[in-house]
Amino acid sequence: MKNAQILHKEPQNYEARAEVMWAGSIAHNDLTGCGNDGGDFMSHKLEHELGGIFDVTHGAGLAAIWPSWARYVYRDCLPRFVQFAKNVMGVTGDESEEEIAIQGIETMENFYHSIGMPINFHELGIHPNKQEIREMAEHCYTASGNHTDSAKELTVDDMVKIYLMANQTEYYIKE
Repeated sequence: MKNAQILHKEPQNYEARAEVMWAGSIAHNDLTGCGNDGGDFMSHKLEHELGGIFDVTHGAGLAAIWPSWARYVYRDCLPRFVQFAKNVMGVTGDESEEEIAIQGIETMENFYHSIGMPINFHELGIHPNKQEIREMAEHCYTASGNHTDSAKELTVDDMVKIYLMANQTEYYIKE
């Protein structure tokens, strides 16, 4: 994260670029999955459908879909989002676990903005209609082999709701 912020300001910074490339190599070789339950790549799968219809890069699409996905699933794996908030995003405080999880998501959104990335479809510059959203959800569900390996098992309707959240400029929290 530190080096991504440096690169945003200094795109020719060799050291920062080398660190980001090294981190990408480790992630893409699945070394980050060693010793855990394999991680959660549902936001990637949701983005693949987005990138298949709209001319967006994978990273920008992920930044635009991740906050909505996170807000949709965090209650179903609250300890995991609390751990993320504290250990990755540096959230501290005595708030409830739910408040800490939300602060972690908001801190990630702030990070995305700090490197010029979008956090919803409008900031990404796309405006999918309801039919496109339904098609993306159905294709994502099918491409996942009906196995959504998410923090929460997602149905097509869940995916539609996540896409709809990302298509708004303000979030709602599912009840």
